Amino acid sequence: MLALGAGAVLTIGAAPKVGDVAPNFQLTMIDGTKITLDQLRGQVIVLNFWATWCGPCKRELPLLDRYYDMQKSHGLKVFTIATEDSLQPYQLKKLFAVMKIPSAKRIKGNYPVLEGVPTNYVIDRSGHIRYAKASAFDLDDLNREIVPLLNEPMPAATTTG
Repeated sequence: MLALGAGAVLTIGAAPKVGDVAPNFQLTMIDGTKITLDQLRGQVIVLNFWATWCGPCKRELPLLDRYYDMQKSHGLKVFTIATEDSLQPYQLKKLFAVMKIPSAKRIKGNYPVLEGVPTNYVIDRSGHIRYAKASAFDLDDLNREIVPLLNEPMPAATTTG
């Protein structure tokens, strides 16, 4: 697995594709804590890139928030990452206060915004990319993409190296 050095913010190589092993990442959360992919192994993860000016993002975010709240007990983790051309985090404080989804200030790793926002990456319990698309989820999309992954068994413990 490729280790990213501190300060690595640019993508390396092509964007990850469905079926690929998910590249490692480090999220820096709004409160300053850091979360890595390795800490989330065994969970189904959605990385949602959005922008404050994006209409489809504004419709998708409340749906994702409700969906996460309903499915988190089944192993779903959703993280939102506002793009650099959005409002500053301090300007979004009221929004973050009412959201159940954890919000990140930034991500280090090879997860570029694809053809636009919203861009969503879904990583399965075994650490593989199962969805990568620039498109807003609706409820049918979430149920089609996420529920089967939540129903998959937890992977056996493996060592990486």
